[in-house]
Amino acid sequence: MIADVSFAHLFRLSDDIGLFEHALGAVPRREHGYCVDDVARGMVVLAREPDPPFELVRLLKRYLAFVVAAQSPDGAMRNRRDTAGRWRDQPGLGDWWGRALWGLGTVAARAPTLRARDTALGRFRASARRRSRWPRAMTFAALGAGEVLLVYPDHQPARDLLAAAVTAIGPPGVDPAWPWPEPALRYANAAVPEALILAGICLPDEAVLASGLRLLAWLLDLETRGGRLSPTPVGGRRPGEDGEPGFDQQPIEAATLADACARAYDLTGQTRWLTGLERAQAWFLGDNDSVVPLLDTLTGGCCDGLEPHGRNINQGAESTLALLSTAQHARRLLAAP
Repeated sequence: MIADVSFAHLFRLSDDIGLFEHALGAVPRREHGYCVDDVARGMVVLAREPDPPFELVRLLKRYLAFVVAAQSPDGAMRNRRDTAGRWRDQPGLGDWWGRALWGLGTVAARAPTLRARDTALGRFRASARRRSRWPRAMTFAALGAGEVLLVYPDHQPARDLLAAAVTAIGPPGVDPAWPWPEPALRYANAAVPEALILAGICLPDEAVLASGLRLLAWLLDLETRGGRLSPTPVGGRRPGEDGEPGFDQQPIEAATLADACARAYDLTGQTRWLTGLERAQAWFLGDNDSVVPLLDTLTGGCCDGLEPHGRNINQGAESTLALLSTAQHARRLLAAP
């Protein structure tokens, strides 16, 4: 079964400023405002939608304007904004900076209008000169740099950023039972091998590419239980913690795995990566450790987490975008011709 790519709930969560971060059930929680983290995720999803209708193009432009407004002259990014349009934090280089670069790079490479592509590429360049001390922020930034290089292979700031991200991620571990370059799995884990795969393609570097594919295969095996996806829970996972399923499981884990498997399949054509994508898609539809769907077919939204005996019924931006992202890959690669 392939889930429909419905943007109904994304429109419900969006207004003239941006994308509301949280929801109570399917109702946006306006009091919590917006964040660049989610708006940038929205840019990625909207930019890669094939033949988008006018309403989605307009929404993409609104999200792009939000991220442009978040950027400081030195390339750092603010993250949080209230419904009056006021920024509630100072510019920084945390995860939101990395995701902003991911969004800008994807829009620069894939947006349906030349103006959006040009704006995003200029803003990407302005922030790509910065470096975050946080490896996951650099990982997200690498995804944007890779998107730029696939279209603009001579873009030196993107190349330098991607190389710096490989260094920030670090080499795989020497223990074959735990080759992960970190002492624990944390969040958005499959973004790490996807960044390495992109670096291997774009720099190019065969050793980095091989490391990315090997880490993705290891992660997919680790997060498969009884033929179904059992993602790393919100508390992370450390060596030896391979007993009972962990909870709360987050949609972002399934979505980043789908992203990485789609990237690996596009590169290699190996069906093992389609199997990973199928497991991620099925996780949203109920083939998971609690045997409950995360997709709400009435709203088009996605529940915020999988719990031992059910699901978190709130349908925030991160979760809904994770569902949409995975459904896009499934529609492109799994749907019958």
